[in-house]
Amino acid sequence: MRTPIALIFVSLLLAACSSQQLYATGRNAQRTECMKQADGDARDRCLKDAGMSHDAYQKEVDAARK
Repeated sequence: MRTPIALIFVSLLLAACSSQQLYATGRNAQRTECMKQADGDARDRCLKDAGMSHDAYQKEVDAARK
């Protein structure tokens, strides 16, 4: 009986996340991976990419769809 309630609860939590929150979570994970790179130049490029704002990302996505 607890499993359906837990599934409903998890579903509600996931539905509450906005795309910006999901984007930020992904970027934080990317920054963590960037810091694991030994090469300083590659790490800097990776961190620059990870620092892209959600708005800039959305503009790139919209431009790619056109």
